[in-house]
Amino acid sequence: MNNAEKNKNIDAINNINKNYRPVSVDFVAKRWVFLIIACAVFVTGMVSFFVRGFNWDIDFVGGTIMEYNIGRDLTLSDRDDIENLVKEVIGADMVSSVVRSGTPAQQVVIKTKEIDSGKRDAVFEILAEKYDLTKDDIYSANNVNPTVGEALTRSTVLSVVIASVLMLIYITFRFDFKSGLSTVICLLFDLFVMLTVYSLLQISMNIAVIAAFLTILGYSINATIIIFDRVRENMKLKRGTGTKFAEIINLSLSQTLARSFNTTITTFLTLIMLFILGVPSIRTFVLPLIVGITSGLFSSLCLSGQLWNFLKGSEDKAKAK
Repeated sequence: MNNAEKNKNIDAINNINKNYRPVSVDFVAKRWVFLIIACAVFVTGMVSFFVRGFNWDIDFVGGTIMEYNIGRDLTLSDRDDIENLVKEVIGADMVSSVVRSGTPAQQVVIKTKEIDSGKRDAVFEILAEKYDLTKDDIYSANNVNPTVGEALTRSTVLSVVIASVLMLIYITFRFDFKSGLSTVICLLFDLFVMLTVYSLLQISMNIAVIAAFLTILGYSINATIIIFDRVRENMKLKRGTGTKFAEIINLSLSQTLARSFNTTITTFLTLIMLFILGVPSIRTFVLPLIVGITSGLFSSLCLSGQLWNFLKGSEDKAKAK
């Protein structure tokens, strides 16, 4: 490629960049729509917490673990059949989870609330009848104590609180207190959404959820910081022009819209592939991440800027009075 062709290509790229305009969305005008969605999620979550509760795994409450070698590769249909058989024997509300295990997946791990030896024997008998098992196919069938317990649960809650406070201090130092408060509220909203999904779908709450919660705290704040950093830059650029803060919020969100979507989609696709192709232990970690980054996209784009604008507007009104 000669210099003339290079210069022609450079000019073409410059023309594209010069004519580029970010997608303009009036986020502030749609704040009531976003607020209604957030309130609907909050009400749904609170009702589900009290009505359905959570499907606590034995990691938290203790119970019984039974592991059997079925002797052939298990499909998802086989797993569902085994789960239905176990529910017939001990009751549907007693079953915590039934997952395939091993490579290849020829073992099944059944986690239930604590049951006595009679019911454990009954579970084995019905599985032995269907899959022609012998005593040698029993890997384990024992009651276990909770591995998480109250101490680790308290430590998890304390970790979330400390992380939120430290983030609030950092963002207050870098931006201001109102933006820091907005960010922390959005982070807590993302965690609330994850808990709501787990309660509604009665997904087993195990120790992997703790790691996922802390991961989402770090991931969600990243997108919000990018947006707020653009807000700060635009505040400097628009200083003295009479531009309202709400307009700066809209401009900053529009400028970072493509970046937020692209980052979330690429991460989302990767997690989806891990969930489809991964082993059960990976899936239990990936599922809350999928929910968390989806909620994080909504809170970063639709809630964080609106909260900052609301808090700043309230402060300005107070100063005016």
